[in-house]
Amino acid sequence: MIIKNGEVFQEDGSFCVKDLYIEDHKIVADESMVSDKTVIDASGLKVIPGLIDVHSHGAAGFDFCDADVEGLKKILEYERSRGVTSYCPTSMTLPAEELEKIFSTIKEVEGFKEGASVRGINMEGPFLDCGKKGAHVGGYIKQADAGFFRKLNESSGNMVKLVTLAPNTEGAMEFIDEMHDEVCISLGHTKADYKTSWEAIQRGAHHVTHLYNAMNPLAHRDPGLIGAARDDDQCMVELICDGIHIHPSVVRATFAMFGSERIVLVSDSMRATGMANGTYELGGQEVTVKDRKATLKDGTIAGSATDLYGCMCKAVSFGIPLCDAIFAATRNPAKSIGIYEETGSLTPGKEADILLVTDELELKQVI
Repeated sequence: MIIKNGEVFQEDGSFCVKDLYIEDHKIVADESMVSDKTVIDASGLKVIPGLIDVHSHGAAGFDFCDADVEGLKKILEYERSRGVTSYCPTSMTLPAEELEKIFSTIKEVEGFKEGASVRGINMEGPFLDCGKKGAHVGGYIKQADAGFFRKLNESSGNMVKLVTLAPNTEGAMEFIDEMHDEVCISLGHTKADYKTSWEAIQRGAHHVTHLYNAMNPLAHRDPGLIGAARDDDQCMVELICDGIHIHPSVVRATFAMFGSERIVLVSDSMRATGMANGTYELGGQEVTVKDRKATLKDGTIAGSATDLYGCMCKAVSFGIPLCDAIFAATRNPAKSIGIYEETGSLTPGKEADILLVTDELELKQVI
């Protein structure tokens, strides 16, 4: 396949009118390497990498924690239709036997071609701080335990790429010491102060779960986890840019504070994404969704009802440069879970995960 005449997004953030060549689902260097000469005319369109959502619980009426293989396939189909070509289904805090069953479903969608590619699991809990549990059920929260993690990871075929940890809880530092070379440890759902957060970072935790949400705010005398993450050049931070979780001014300030290479846009979407207003479920709790805002009965925000493509477009509408928004939804998440050699840019040798979009970011085609 040949994609001709499109404005192709480059690794330096520029656009260049050029042709892209695809052979056996990979981007290749030139036309001589292409056996199928089918042409897609991308004149007048931008050609960008497929998006990578590393934090999403569900969509289209289904949730990863349903432990339903067919439901997971529906999520993957929806995500692909919305320009997300790589995906990490994300778990909630639930009993161990339920999590084992949930994680084992991931092996049943291997090779599923009709949806986004599963690149790993994001394990959000149960190693959280009850004081910042958000939509997680406090009764299922437990102490960080490497053996528990490894057992769950084994049930998934060792597919866990991210695990959220509250560094101020018992056993957290020991978990980081033992596990930081096996999985990306993400700090979050925590009341941790700067000192505790910085110690966790120094020990090997270089990712933050949905920055600002479920953590203490950045204060001038108590910068907390947000300030510690800012001071670590390696730390990648997730940002839910749905226009509800974070004010546009704070989105702009965060890109200025962290730079374009360290922000990972995520949807944190739940089953109501792509659905009508109504009552849904997340992690065993009732969630009401109205005009894309999802809340528990007590008013706590419970995930989002916006997909990652919508979040990327929101970032642009808030004044984030287009190149930075694209990087935050493609290159940065790929690097955060160690798959940038496979996907995340339109470079020869990588997967042909490609979106054709208009200048106004209307999604025209997913390849």
